[in-house]
Amino acid sequence: MATATQTAAPTLIGSVQRALRLLEAVASHAEGAPAKQLARETGLPLPTTYHLLRTLTHEGYLVRDKGVFVLGDAAVRLAGGGAVQNRRIKIEDSLAHWRDEIGVPIYFALYREGEIELVAVADTPSAPAVEEWADFRETAHAHAIGQCLLSQLDLKSRQDHLDRHPVEAITPYTVRNQRLFLERLGSLGRMEPVVERQEYALGTVCAAIPITAGSAVATMAISLPLHQEERLLPAVERLRTEIGRLFSSLAFSISI
Repeated sequence: MATATQTAAPTLIGSVQRALRLLEAVASHAEGAPAKQLARETGLPLPTTYHLLRTLTHEGYLVRDKGVFVLGDAAVRLAGGGAVQNRRIKIEDSLAHWRDEIGVPIYFALYREGEIELVAVADTPSAPAVEEWADFRETAHAHAIGQCLLSQLDLKSRQDHLDRHPVEAITPYTVRNQRLFLERLGSLGRMEPVVERQEYALGTVCAAIPITAGSAVATMAISLPLHQEERLLPAVERLRTEIGRLFSSLAFSISI
């Protein structure tokens, strides 16, 4: 008799196991495979194979094409989701490494579908990230992340963003109007870091590095308390060097 301290055997659903075996078998054939071949490879009875294949096809995990079965959109979305998750983990691990090496909060953001998207932040209790007290998406003109991303857009896309999210001062140091803001963006060098001082949050200085990879518009940024401002430029230069090494090793993807 089993005791209370013994671990109970897991309850396994046989039909789910068989369906997964079939999906794996189909995925191993780039050009697809017929039902009889899949039955042989999985060791399943042919009637069971037909039943599971019909179910998986109905749910969109498989597609039957000219007598063979291939992966359907639902299965592709599952695989794609896993790849996205892996890339996000890689980004987060990289940010955490740089946070520890440089000793500053590290931010990674994208400009996607007309909006600022803060993808990941790595900070510590002793070096906390800037609190998002005003929506990052609506205040791109005020923070280094947004300024850096907008500086990489063409003039039409930049103007479209500002039409939807007008320039307005949120601290005494924020740029006062759109004309001045556009002049500032126009004066930036192509890959020049963007620096802002207390424009988004009082007592904070920030710097952002433009990242260009294909059509993606991205940035990495750091922040520091105002009294540590002398650390800002050395830290952002070090981050830029580290980013260059990572991209050259092909170990990083910003496509998420």
